[in-house]
Amino acid sequence: LTYTWQADGLESVVKWTLSPSASGTLLRMEQTGFNPEKQKLAYFGARSGWPRFFDQLEQLLSQVD
Repeated sequence: LTYTWQADGLESVVKWTLSPSASGTLLRMEQTGFNPEKQKLAYFGARSGWPRFFDQLEQLLSQVD
């Protein structure tokens, strides 16, 4: 799944991929299109926001059989 994310003057691309792994399925997310020198606030917002999202997703998925 790939889509464009637009916020605060930033247009980036978010890509999600699922791959089989020995223990189940590997979820990978990649967000590209940042210029860290010109978009520091957006860049650091994503760097801090995505880990929180994945922590919550992991907690949710741990409750599923």
